[in-house]
Amino acid sequence: MSHGRAAVPVIARYTAAYAVLTALGALFAMPALWMISSSLHDSAGVFAQPFRWLPAEPHFENYTRALHIVPFGRFFINTMLVTVPSVLFTVVSCSLVAYGFARLRFPGRDLLFSICLATMMLPGQVTMIPQYMLFARLGWIDTLLPLIVPSLFGTPFYIFLLRQFFLTIPRESDDAALIDGAGRLRILWSIVLPQARPALATVVLFSFINSWNDFFTPLLYINTPEHATLTLGLNMMKTQMLGSGVVEWNTLMAASVMVMVPNVILFLLAQKHFVRGIAAGARMG
Repeated sequence: MSHGRAAVPVIARYTAAYAVLTALGALFAMPALWMISSSLHDSAGVFAQPFRWLPAEPHFENYTRALHIVPFGRFFINTMLVTVPSVLFTVVSCSLVAYGFARLRFPGRDLLFSICLATMMLPGQVTMIPQYMLFARLGWIDTLLPLIVPSLFGTPFYIFLLRQFFLTIPRESDDAALIDGAGRLRILWSIVLPQARPALATVVLFSFINSWNDFFTPLLYINTPEHATLTLGLNMMKTQMLGSGVVEWNTLMAASVMVMVPNVILFLLAQKHFVRGIAAGARMG
């Protein structure tokens, strides 16, 4: 009887917690749902009062029109040319550095790791001008290189995340491999990385989203439509509509939905590993 009484508050707590989480989830999803709904309205229906979340007649032609207003295919290829190498270089560079901080012993290791973490405190605006001057001297302005090359040097947050996860992997397997004659790179590739899939999935997901959705960096370095990415393309589409005097928000929302789709697909594919990676990083942090 007393056990049944104790279960009631627990059920009430869980019910309240799920109600709050559901309300917060709906609140955060509202902008994305409005964007999807607006992409299916006609121009007048986007700002109609009251707003109809489900249009009486969906206008799927907004999506085909969005593909023809600007060279969407060219922007998609440019974005892939930036995002895929950036993600690959980020994973490789951050894994190597994190493995060094987690497994190797050398003088000043902890100091170097502290300095690496301290760089996360630097606002991007501090390094923006020197970086721009460097790339200008190299003749890389209006090319995709300034969007790709920085990923070769790692990102402090991803290095921290991977290092914390590597510390949870038992060292005994490393020692056994060393006795068998394996080198450090071999141990990293064959033993450590296969056990660090959750952390790697988290790094891949975050770096993909950052690179795919980046608007400011392409705006800074790209000057011509031939090298523009999708985020710049959306801005060009809006500017082109403003020039004609009529902004077709429904078409603009359709283009935004298409830009958002790869992020959603990747998140759904990596969701399981992503949650484990974040949880492990939080425990070790």
